[in-house]
Amino acid sequence: MAAIPYTKYEDVARALEWLTEAFGFTERERFANPDGSVFHAEMLTPAGDPVFLAGPGGDYRAPASTGYRSAMVSVEVPDVDAQFARAEAAGAKPVFPPTDTPQGMRVCKVEDLEGHEWFFTRHSAG
Repeated sequence: MAAIPYTKYEDVARALEWLTEAFGFTERERFANPDGSVFHAEMLTPAGDPVFLAGPGGDYRAPASTGYRSAMVSVEVPDVDAQFARAEAAGAKPVFPPTDTPQGMRVCKVEDLEGHEWFFTRHSAG
């Protein structure tokens, strides 16, 4: 069993490109409406974990369009500092830089192009 984050974007096609550049995600598949707009897409993190994306609909909107956040996505990465630098270079808004926690984790947090918060972590061995 797996929990898969499902994030909403106003422009899913743009988000696919940006998440590839900023986070190193890989597009697995996309589904488009007759007008060509993407209504659902699936990506894989560098570790191969799935992330789903969808266009807005009903009561669901991207944080940037509402001013509110409802969730944060956490992704385990081998190098938090490199992930932070890559995301920042692609235009991610830094929330907090790579930091070591008392629990033995290295963590950082960034905000993506539509306001979703992404928390990148690495657990120390041992």
